[in-house]
Amino acid sequence: MKTPTLTVRKGLLGLTMAAMITGPAPVMAAKTVHPSSETETKYEGAPSGVDPSITRDMITTDGPPMTVAEFNRAKQIFFERCAGCHGVLRKGATGKPLTTDITRERGTEALKAFITYGSPAGMPNWGTSGDLSAEQIDLMARYLQHEPPQPPEWGMKEMKGTWKVLVPPEKRPKKKMNRYNIENIFSVTLRDAGQIALIDGDSKKIINVIDTGYAVHISRLSASGRYLYVIGRDARINLIDLWMKTPETVATIKVGMEARSVETSKYKGYEDKYAIAGTYWPPQYVIMDGDTLEPKTIVSTRGLTVDTQEYHPEPRVAAIVASHEHPEFIVNVKETGKILLVNYEDIRNLSVTTIPAARFLHDGGWDATHRYFLTAANKSNKIAVIDSRDRDLKALIDVTKIPHPGRGANFVHPKYGPVWGTSALGNENITLIGTDPVKHRKYAWKVVQVLKGQGGGSLFIKTHPKSRNLWVDTPLNPDPKASQSVAVFDINNLDKGYEVLPIAEWADLGDGPKRVVQPEYNKAGDEVWFSVWNGKNEKSALVVVDDKTRKLKAVIKDNRLVTPTGKFNVYNTVHDIY
Repeated sequence: MKTPTLTVRKGLLGLTMAAMITGPAPVMAAKTVHPSSETETKYEGAPSGVDPSITRDMITTDGPPMTVAEFNRAKQIFFERCAGCHGVLRKGATGKPLTTDITRERGTEALKAFITYGSPAGMPNWGTSGDLSAEQIDLMARYLQHEPPQPPEWGMKEMKGTWKVLVPPEKRPKKKMNRYNIENIFSVTLRDAGQIALIDGDSKKIINVIDTGYAVHISRLSASGRYLYVIGRDARINLIDLWMKTPETVATIKVGMEARSVETSKYKGYEDKYAIAGTYWPPQYVIMDGDTLEPKTIVSTRGLTVDTQEYHPEPRVAAIVASHEHPEFIVNVKETGKILLVNYEDIRNLSVTTIPAARFLHDGGWDATHRYFLTAANKSNKIAVIDSRDRDLKALIDVTKIPHPGRGANFVHPKYGPVWGTSALGNENITLIGTDPVKHRKYAWKVVQVLKGQGGGSLFIKTHPKSRNLWVDTPLNPDPKASQSVAVFDINNLDKGYEVLPIAEWADLGDGPKRVVQPEYNKAGDEVWFSVWNGKNEKSALVVVDDKTRKLKAVIKDNRLVTPTGKFNVYNTVHDIY
């Protein structure tokens, strides 16, 4: 599977089951308007991290004739463009199911029509858009009538086969061996390079560039701030020791074939003791030793959906956060819509509390008190609120199309008191939710205000306790004016609207898409860092803005900064400040 470039591949966003089962093939004009937004398809249709060459193929006599070569070509297209929405097993995820009981009933010609022209439910018009040729569409229509290829499982044997301790704990430094201000180091994802860059937030210099997994998704820090955990979409984890003279990887493991999330234990008495990672494939999570990544216990997330109570074979693990109230990890299970409270006091006799929420759980973060976890069920257009102290669901809040908070943003609203905010992929809304059930009870767990930003395609929203600015990116907006800039609101005067800062222009990079992504504060809360995410073969940069004046402070350019995206400041990540 080739490494994707910055142009994120589109994904099939869903055939409507009712239309496929009962409706006639649609009569279409020669050209139709794309029924789903470019923003959504860019985000939802990212290639799967599963290598299609390792699957067990299922070319059966029940489907239309296909050669092995044809099946392999179709399989590659599906894993690159479709599996992100419909799931590896085609049982449905954020997209609809594409199982053979549906596809065979419709037949090749009807499937070709759907793939060519799309559907009102959100299926892209692959043929009329020019994304797929007539030959490829015919190939996919036949492929979908065969049983889906089966990726192998990934258990303890496979994990231990990849586990490496490069520097054992007893041979690591007993004290910090460098002069870096570790709390102000940034871990920066170099997405297409398969690396992260550690950057000194004080000097703005690169400390080290470290090889990691494919398309690193997040970086997380141990409670002490010593260990950095980096997970790629290929499910490889790097454990990096920031105390070393030059921080470097001390252990690695591959916990599956596709993944997004890693976290470490933060409850008092368990600091740095455990790490947890959740995978998309296989659908499961694993608890590991915090200082070696040795896998200790694996738990499957396969089960019944929260709404229809139907069995789902591929419920992927999305966000994981560490509770500050109990020795627990809070685990989002995407397709079943369940939130798991995984108690790690006794991992041999694991205790798990299951909280039903809403399907398609994705990302989220803490309120300012670190008691309440607010998380987006993105395709359900809801925010779930979990009380980590009482260990229950406090609210399911309706929001607008496809909330994407990252970890969200906390601040004190002049009228409504403490609020948490999320931006969205599907529209320009920035939704603010009240989070204080004590002093501002009538506003708690309600949408108190909706701000209008530059447009849809936002991935991250950010502020800081010492700031009066609220920053909102729009890297997936189809308009370059929006994707290459950032909107900033004055928290004390939100009704005034936003100011636009030309971040990409300040970077002065020349050609390329130059998407501006993920505001991240330094430890002091007086600088905001932005990635200017260009193509793999084009120049990228980091832009540092003075938070008080909103003026350009620095541009970090280096040939090693290949496709920078997410950035994680050590102090803010350790202490869940956002």
